Amino acid sequence: MKPIDVVILTEKRYANPVETNAYIDNVLLEDKLVKEALEKEELNVKRLAWDDAYFDWNTTKYVLFRTTWDYFDRFSEFSSWLTEVGQKTILLNSAKIIHWNIDKHYLHDLSTAGIEIVPTYFMEKGDTRTLSELHTALGWEQTVLKPCVSGAARHTYKLNLDTIHKHEILYKNLISEEAMMLQPFMNQIVTKGEISLIVINGTYTHAILKKAKAGDFRVQDDFGGSVYEYNPSLAEIDFAENAVKACIELPIYARVDIIWDNDDQLAISEIELIEPELWFRHNNDAATQLAKGIVKKLETKSFTFKI
Repeated sequence: MKPIDVVILTEKRYANPVETNAYIDNVLLEDKLVKEALEKEELNVKRLAWDDAYFDWNTTKYVLFRTTWDYFDRFSEFSSWLTEVGQKTILLNSAKIIHWNIDKHYLHDLSTAGIEIVPTYFMEKGDTRTLSELHTALGWEQTVLKPCVSGAARHTYKLNLDTIHKHEILYKNLISEEAMMLQPFMNQIVTKGEISLIVINGTYTHAILKKAKAGDFRVQDDFGGSVYEYNPSLAEIDFAENAVKACIELPIYARVDIIWDNDDQLAISEIELIEPELWFRHNNDAATQLAKGIVKKLETKSFTFKI
């Protein structure tokens, strides 16, 4: 049996959908662009759900995370799978950097490395302080509350001194189960939006601007956010590339989400290294650069397969 060079990972909803919509069509298009770019490099490519029960993960050289957008809802199962499959093949991005990036405590590491981030305060699982007590101690009037392990704005809430009490019971339940974080609300997320800069093999390729719908602050399309073409400044590109270099190892791909803070300075809101939307449909050449980076890795490594 000819070994598979790369498995592109998705999730069951998108593996072989019977019915589609505009959202799913974009998922399929993004994965198609990556698959075609890899195949142009004469690689044997397969696309599978990450939890496919029938595939032998020993038979592929690389596993490329793309649209595994249910991992944060199945975190325990996903973590076990990650450990198991990471012993059978090579993950892109690597298992090491994925474990680091899954938990937003990585923001502290970036800050320690000199990268400007949105100010962040972490509350560990079991913390008994109330939201009111935390806001008083921090001196923040408007904040955003979110889990340390999350995606698609899961349990993300905008708080202020008048609405905190409405979230106390919810927060008490959440903090009993998982670590949470507070950040001061950045006003320009509403007025300017959030930039996503794509960095492939350490080099900027393209960017988009995400904006929340009127009356909301969440820029994700799940909540009505919209996407626009964006031409970043050299300062913004340098900021994104330097943030990627500050990661615990250089990822093969990264999405660097940047906002303007309340002092009108650039700050990292997050770096996505696991399964970010990379908007290859806005720059097909970025998929080509990703494929070439994988080829370079293949050329410099040897593999043993259990077939």
